[in-house]
Amino acid sequence: MYIIHPIVMGTKIVDKGMMTYQHDYGKPCTIPLYSWYIAGGDANILVDTGEMHPVVSEAREQAIGGRIYTFEDGLAKFGLTPEDIDIVLHTHLHNDHCENDYKCIHAKIYVHKKELERIHDPHPLDFRYLVDYIEEVEENGQIIALSEDTEIQPGITMIHTPAHTEGGMSIRVETSQGSVLICGFCTILENLYPPKAVTAMEMEVIPPGTHVNSYEAYATLVRAKTLADHILPLHEPRWAAMESVPA
Repeated sequence: MYIIHPIVMGTKIVDKGMMTYQHDYGKPCTIPLYSWYIAGGDANILVDTGEMHPVVSEAREQAIGGRIYTFEDGLAKFGLTPEDIDIVLHTHLHNDHCENDYKCIHAKIYVHKKELERIHDPHPLDFRYLVDYIEEVEENGQIIALSEDTEIQPGITMIHTPAHTEGGMSIRVETSQGSVLICGFCTILENLYPPKAVTAMEMEVIPPGTHVNSYEAYATLVRAKTLADHILPLHEPRWAAMESVPA
């Protein structure tokens, strides 16, 4: 069985409404940017690679309740270097999820083909796609483009979940504590499990604050909750203090 280790590879200070569509605008929110190391198999697997130059400060670490690492230091916790990574699974290709791809020179990099299309032809509204971060791995032939749900390794499946971006992929991992879904969309726990003030309005979930289609995003989050025993929103701060998830 696999073990999932969240590693904070950066942070952002954002308006909370960037997470929770139509709710809590105007509230500052510090969110962690994770790379997830999936241990226990024959390959060294990461989900996303985080920021190249994370801001490491006491204030930000206090805000998220955990330590912030550079890519190299985060991998070193597990006796790894970027060159040791065999597989990178991408939730999507916004910059904060792929800035360290080029360091993983031996890795096969899996991503939905719609993310590749979008990073080469971004919409003016979505400045988070920066092709510079994948040019090198693309030229090296490391990228494998997917068009459907795909089992990458036994017990690890990428599932198309277009809530935040058109090619968002969630990763379902089988662990000793049941199946775990690393969400392919930028959310916190509140998105999947809203407070009573929201559920009283007959809403089961809160779509990501950034999305392509709000109705599709809503439906995708509702579906995501049925796909695994445990759901891990991509930017939930509580994972920052955990050595492995679910705890």
